[in-house]
Amino acid sequence: MFWVLLLLLAWAFAGTACLRLCLAAVRAAAVDVDAGRGRDLTLYEAAFLSGGPARVAELTLVSMARQRRLLLAHTGWATVVDQRGRDEMERSVIGAIGPEGQSRIAPVRAAAATAEAVRGLADRLVRAGLAVPDGDGSTIAAGVRRVRIAALAVLALSLTALLLPGPTGMPRELIALWFALPLALTLSCLVIARFEVHPYSRWASPAGQRLLGSLARHMNGFGDERAYLTSVAVRGINAIGEPNLRAAFAHHDRPVQDRPARNRPRTAGHPKTAGADGD
Repeated sequence: MFWVLLLLLAWAFAGTACLRLCLAAVRAAAVDVDAGRGRDLTLYEAAFLSGGPARVAELTLVSMARQRRLLLAHTGWATVVDQRGRDEMERSVIGAIGPEGQSRIAPVRAAAATAEAVRGLADRLVRAGLAVPDGDGSTIAAGVRRVRIAALAVLALSLTALLLPGPTGMPRELIALWFALPLALTLSCLVIARFEVHPYSRWASPAGQRLLGSLARHMNGFGDERAYLTSVAVRGINAIGEPNLRAAFAHHDRPVQDRPARNRPRTAGHPKTAGADGD
């Protein structure tokens, strides 16, 4: 009868995960519906609510490159052209590049994402009710992840019970039916969440998601540059159209060894340094 213990464990996983998801949905529904009403998101705020600190760093790099105050080479290097940052985010990027004025994009992106300017932005959005506190495990997105894990756990426990050697005192078909119940609970919970509370955002609260939706709907009414940067803020580097600029960010997940200074991209005018528009 060892399979019964596995069944109880499966019910514990499924019940706990589904209950926590339901509680997260109730808390989200109880959030002040007026949070953020009547205000417009800045590009940095939209970037944070869409993709978190890393998206803010990406937006800042792209914005500076578009203004030709920063050169992003397709080889994955960033070169400072204008040392004067126009806001805290830009000064964080310039500081992350360092006094030499050149650095690989990957560490710059990582350092800028953890800078004080981004943390301050996150705190302001949380206080405004537009962002989820960092590390908060009570969000709908976290609840959905738990239910998915619970579904996999139930499936693994059911397979273990069916593969147990020796007589169990009950037909295996009936054992599979018993395990199908907690599995059905988790899957139905995921389906309901998909239709009722999708999209699941790691960063934006329900009020923040509403503002993001409004921003995306009105994106076509912006000027070309504003629409471009808004697209990058909402969709990330996948929205970048210039091949060379996209190639610059493609290096961020790859370990790139430091190269001798003679092989690094030189500053303005070097034919292998990509400008903001991919020249």
